[in-house]
Amino acid sequence: MHRFEVWAPGKDRVDVVVDGRRTPMARGANGWWEAAVGDAAAGARYGYALDGGDIRPDPRSMSQPDGVLGLSQVVDHDEYRWRDGSWPGLTLQGLAVYELHVGTFSPEGTFDGAITRIPHLVDLGVSAIEVMPVAEFSGNRGWGYDGVDLFAPHHAYGGPAGLKRLVEACHAAGLGVLMDVVYNHLGPVGNFLSEFGPYFNSRRQTPWGDALNFDGPGSEEARRFVIDNAMMWIRDYHIDGLRLDAVFAIHDDSPVHVLEQLVREVKAIKPGALLFAEADVDGSRFVRSYGFDGAWADDWHHALHAFLTGERRGYYSDFGDFEQLGEALRDPWLRGAKSPVLPPRSCVVATQNHDQVGNRATGDRLSALVDEGKQKIASALLLTSQFTPLLFQGEEWGASSPFLFFTDHADPGLARAVSEGRKREFAAFGWTPEKVPDPQDPASFERSKLQWEELDRQPHREMLDWYRRLLALRGTLSGEDVVVEIDCELRRLIFRRENVTAYVNLGGEDWALHSPGKLVMSSSQAGDVLPPDAVAIYA
Repeated sequence: MHRFEVWAPGKDRVDVVVDGRRTPMARGANGWWEAAVGDAAAGARYGYALDGGDIRPDPRSMSQPDGVLGLSQVVDHDEYRWRDGSWPGLTLQGLAVYELHVGTFSPEGTFDGAITRIPHLVDLGVSAIEVMPVAEFSGNRGWGYDGVDLFAPHHAYGGPAGLKRLVEACHAAGLGVLMDVVYNHLGPVGNFLSEFGPYFNSRRQTPWGDALNFDGPGSEEARRFVIDNAMMWIRDYHIDGLRLDAVFAIHDDSPVHVLEQLVREVKAIKPGALLFAEADVDGSRFVRSYGFDGAWADDWHHALHAFLTGERRGYYSDFGDFEQLGEALRDPWLRGAKSPVLPPRSCVVATQNHDQVGNRATGDRLSALVDEGKQKIASALLLTSQFTPLLFQGEEWGASSPFLFFTDHADPGLARAVSEGRKREFAAFGWTPEKVPDPQDPASFERSKLQWEELDRQPHREMLDWYRRLLALRGTLSGEDVVVEIDCELRRLIFRRENVTAYVNLGGEDWALHSPGKLVMSSSQAGDVLPPDAVAIYA
């Protein structure tokens, strides 16, 4: 016996169709419909017909084996026997995050494929992975930010069982798991929510269309939809925390903001769950007002990237000054009105992430833009910083593969619109249309896959060793107070924490360091003389 429930206010009739058999549903309270079907066991395929219309997937489908346009599948989460009871969970203190995209992280492009690479992550020294969105999206390949079945792990990655195996394997190896989730919009393909009820509010617009309805008529169930989804990842998949995408595009004038309610309810079922917001120019308000544990601080990246590469177009137009780089090392929020400073560990910073690599015309990584010396400087500033560091897959060995934007839309019109929109988006950076790979071309996805054989080659092997040593060093660092000294004329920088000092030479002349302490690691072999584009760390 399985009980089916669906919210469909305003409908005169709702049928549940299970393995081809139609059962009328009974009207319940507050727009909900329900029906008990005796032989609907785990694995059964089903959907809902509204007022005699086409059969649609369950808005809260837990599995979509045939994609966003197929039928839903019954899942019994109680059938999985978890073996991670001794896992203590994550804390902000000492957290080092590794962002990965399931489809390109391993040759298999699946949750099980990612499991085979866990030993590499453990040896690297990170403490948690952050998985780019896995909620069911259109096609077999994509970034995941256009998901429509938010409760269903993507079928091409291995579905619910595959995700559970990945989380359990990570916990067994001492790694936490964070999940990237998207509550500011849904994708265009397979998005049937508006047929069921007022999930969207046409008075509220986002860059992707109508916003989810968090404060208009009928908003109670739309709020529950995303809050229950957040709780599901924590409860049913043992995820250790969430990163909420583009929270600045979530609009709500309710007395209690939906984000505050979400944080409170997630923390109620798992007090140790970590919740991060992708902010815009100021992440402190999400931490202080809504209770998030931290926020992404992209200004830190922009200041470092613009200076190292010399890029000044697009959103780098406000960055690139050496003094500004020094300021970012103290406080990662450079734009907007200054607000109360967050604890440093609440600020997530990166030299690379999916946005800053993938939202380039050719998906080129930092390793394709600067020399090895500047790469090592960037990683040293990241991993000795007082902030929470995030690495992007392959960064640790200077991977040669790009990370392109890729999609798999079957509709030719939508595919064309995505490709053309991508070209227009890059105009601000001076990237001409002919330089922009087609997201719909399967080659864009295949080229983005990590080439793991590079680990046995130079210079990748040396870069990987550099990252391993930095992460090991990070584990010994203490204190959050920092001192930053800069020499704008010579382009030299000194970054001090309680027990280490990093000397960075970005100028054009050698820098003689006079007995600065015990050398811990250096990108140069010149002893206490630091050549241009080099970094040395002393204790």
